[in-house]
Amino acid sequence: MNAMTEPTHFDRLSNQHLDALEEETIFILREVAAAFERPALLFSGGKDSLVMLKCAEKAFGVGRIPYPLLMIDTGHNFHEVTDFRDFRAKELGAELIVRSVEDSMARGTVRLAHPGESRNVHQSVTLLEAIDEFRFDALIGGARRDEEKARAKERIFSHRDSFGQWQPKAQRPELWTLFNTRLQPGEHFRVFPISNWTELDVWQYIEREKIALPSLYYTHKRDVVERKGLLVPVTELTPPKEGETIESRDVRFRTVGDITCTCPVESLAATAADIVIETLAADVSERGATRMDDKTSEASMEKRKKDGYF
Repeated sequence: MNAMTEPTHFDRLSNQHLDALEEETIFILREVAAAFERPALLFSGGKDSLVMLKCAEKAFGVGRIPYPLLMIDTGHNFHEVTDFRDFRAKELGAELIVRSVEDSMARGTVRLAHPGESRNVHQSVTLLEAIDEFRFDALIGGARRDEEKARAKERIFSHRDSFGQWQPKAQRPELWTLFNTRLQPGEHFRVFPISNWTELDVWQYIEREKIALPSLYYTHKRDVVERKGLLVPVTELTPPKEGETIESRDVRFRTVGDITCTCPVESLAATAADIVIETLAADVSERGATRMDDKTSEASMEKRKKDGYF
């Protein structure tokens, strides 16, 4: 998707609703701290987790976040993002726990079909192993309902059974922001404080709060090839196929994940305000426009979530 648009008057755009979204997010973050014994905040170094981290700072104070940060590393992440993750965690004085898909491969719990297979889907195994290792009873994630239809029907407090699986037809009602957090042994919750935010809300909040992000989110030159309607970055992990033409384009990443399944969009947006304007004109969700792993089938995300995915 081409994200380049004509200039618009940014100053005319209201962001008053951000206060209500921030208040809800802070309430949920505090609710997790009060209701669970061993929660953790999933922290990838991406824009959504950085927004949650900012809200957590406001909820508890700088350097006083009461749960550790957890990252599941495929070993194929963009170094700009992992470097920023480490920098931000150190800056906050937060405990950062990193568990790697490569360690699961060494243990034999993850087996790739072939060496070039994306490790993204296999994060579920490593995540469930980390939950078992640290006995986490709640994981706070940055998923939003506007990203993908499987996520649109998920609760804010999303129950997982003793196998770490999501059962869409067995979700608990959430009336009047009252959350049922009861658990049986071995079960846990995935909690999504920014479920009600949109991509536009996230960027407006980043602009308002002046939240620093990895450089990949802003325009830069990158070698890409066109493949199945997406711009695929040319890397050692994603080389061009026979017949494909390498082009250098001005691009940015709307979402950042595993290199093997994350694509940029064409863009000249150099600031958060520029991206707000682009997002207003976007007609495809960020995952729909940039994620190859969501193109495999109409139900690919739902299937992964049932298997324990984020």
